[in-house]
Amino acid sequence: MMLSFFDQFASPTCLGIPLMALAIALPWLLFPAPTNRWVANRLLTTQTWSLNRFTNQLLLPMNSPGHKWAALFASLMVFLLTINMLGLLPYTFTPTTQLSLNMGLAFPLWLATVIVGMWNQPTHALGHLLPEGTPAPLIPVLIIIETISLFIRPLALGVRLTANLTAGHLLMQLIATAAYVLLPLMPTVAILTMAVLFLLTLLEVAVAMIQAYVFVLLLSLYLQENV
Repeated sequence: MMLSFFDQFASPTCLGIPLMALAIALPWLLFPAPTNRWVANRLLTTQTWSLNRFTNQLLLPMNSPGHKWAALFASLMVFLLTINMLGLLPYTFTPTTQLSLNMGLAFPLWLATVIVGMWNQPTHALGHLLPEGTPAPLIPVLIIIETISLFIRPLALGVRLTANLTAGHLLMQLIATAAYVLLPLMPTVAILTMAVLFLLTLLEVAVAMIQAYVFVLLLSLYLQENV
């Protein structure tokens, strides 16, 4: 049976039961649990150092109310990074290639930043909809434009993550298929194609990390506008 290139993005099922929740929950088992010992192993030390550096860099521009979101942003970063990286392994499923999951993460978190702004400083939050010094005839048009740009933010967050990961997986599958087909016909070209595939895999590793960071970074910028 001939499979489509897009079959790799289908949600896995077993006996008719969707395995999406299992694919989301299992990566958490790969992380070491914190310990009360003075001396930890290298993996736990590296994990702690990375989270501290990421949290410091992300929350440095914010004032103290925004620091309450540190645990949420760090957990979200680790979650997205793990799922994106595991999705590059053979015979695995990447949940973040599903727009429904990404929108389910982006919309509630974006809405939470908006609610925080409206609750704490409503005048300042609404002031983003109308730049200072706007001519009177342009006020209605600019309010509409800024409102649309505000509500399109969660869509942009979800679509950006989905599109980047989906495009990378499709390109890797296309090049791998080409190398497999060309191997008995033109071995030299097939070897060159495999070299390109290896370089593309390294690039996709970088993309998986960068997209997880960008997702959380944009959420922190939205929060920074409202605290």
